[in-house]
Amino acid sequence: MLDKPNVTQSLAHLVVTTRWEDIPRPVRHQAKRSFLNFFAVALAGCRTSPVEIALRSLLEFSGGKQATVVGRAERVDALSAAFLNAAAANVQDFCDTHVRTVIHPTAPVAPALLALAEMRRVSGPELLLAFVLGQEVQARIGLAISPAHYNRGWHITSTCGIFGAAAAAGKLLVLDETKLVWAIGTAATQSSGLCESLGTASKCANVGNSARNGLWSALLAEKGFDGPAEPLAGVQGFYSATGEPPKLALVTEGIGENWELMHTSYKPYPCGFVIHPVLDCVLDWRRANPAAEVERVVVRGNPLLAARTDRPNISTGREAQVSVQHAVAAALVTGRAGVDQFTDACVHDPRVAALRGKVSVELDNAYSTIAAVVDITTADGKTYNLSQTAARGSDQNPLSDSDLEDKLRTSAAGWNPQHDIAPLIDAVWALEESADVSKLASMAVPQG
Repeated sequence: MLDKPNVTQSLAHLVVTTRWEDIPRPVRHQAKRSFLNFFAVALAGCRTSPVEIALRSLLEFSGGKQATVVGRAERVDALSAAFLNAAAANVQDFCDTHVRTVIHPTAPVAPALLALAEMRRVSGPELLLAFVLGQEVQARIGLAISPAHYNRGWHITSTCGIFGAAAAAGKLLVLDETKLVWAIGTAATQSSGLCESLGTASKCANVGNSARNGLWSALLAEKGFDGPAEPLAGVQGFYSATGEPPKLALVTEGIGENWELMHTSYKPYPCGFVIHPVLDCVLDWRRANPAAEVERVVVRGNPLLAARTDRPNISTGREAQVSVQHAVAAALVTGRAGVDQFTDACVHDPRVAALRGKVSVELDNAYSTIAAVVDITTADGKTYNLSQTAARGSDQNPLSDSDLEDKLRTSAAGWNPQHDIAPLIDAVWALEESADVSKLASMAVPQG
């Protein structure tokens, strides 16, 4: 059992003492890119069945009209808004990824901050600073137990995302170090989420709870709700309870100098990010060979690809998001890998279903999580050897600013073609000059 004092305190000290002037310009810009991507994926998910069901349930208990639900006219209490917007951002598996931990970092943090910004006056620099620090806290907590924590079955976006939400909200609430440790402690005792839920609606409940309960933890601490002195590395703290010996040096190594936000991948495809290098290969090949008849596909990649996405037998669009067999088949049949390719209808397309059975997966420790090799054998006996060393959208092969703008425009137009999303795009890029961000989320709601 651990008993290491001051691990949580070191993170609290970072959050409390870091100023906007301490954040390098590239990190500030990356934070704005993350907000653009957040609004894109939340708009893509805001009308899905899981979010509709969750909204109907929460409306029974939400008497407040404090905060915006992205893309929707309904307003709810701030905690419910944090839940719903985090769930919407995660439900399509279209959200960003911190490559080193596989945390989807923005979905738990941004909704908590946007909800709080509708309750308290917050400037653009304050919002971005809190966001950067929340991302840093959750990533560093996750780094200490990666990859074993995720491989064991913990949904790391949820188990660590709650710390990011608590720390970020605590920064906006101007908590001192003691109260910030309390907030992290209350978050720690609520930290949860299982990978068994992947491919089902309950996966986005994991992430919704991390945003909601992280925000609530900070609000409780503000009012004097105390917690343990060392919730992370105490004898029966988070690290001991989750069962992995942590690499505690990674919690503080280079802290305040090396910003984990810079290791963010933004997804061009709405599915598990380990599938992305595979899709890069398949889509490029299909464009060059539109009429070829495929007989067999062999995918080789990082062991995480097989562990999370080797799922040939699926029946729903949710399961399709974590099935490399389906992603390959749908891309080969349709030539695309957008939201429409990960729906129930596409899953049950006879052409796609037949081709899923021709896709096999082999694991190879030589490949990173953003690399893959694909061998496609066609009916004429030819075999095409394809490879991708760094998936599009990864931190090593990033989407451009204009790519992220286009992703947001596409999501906004996907369910409401009349929605003029340009003012939101402009507002995100101008956050550093904004004195009040309380209307930012509402700009993601179509007018009329």
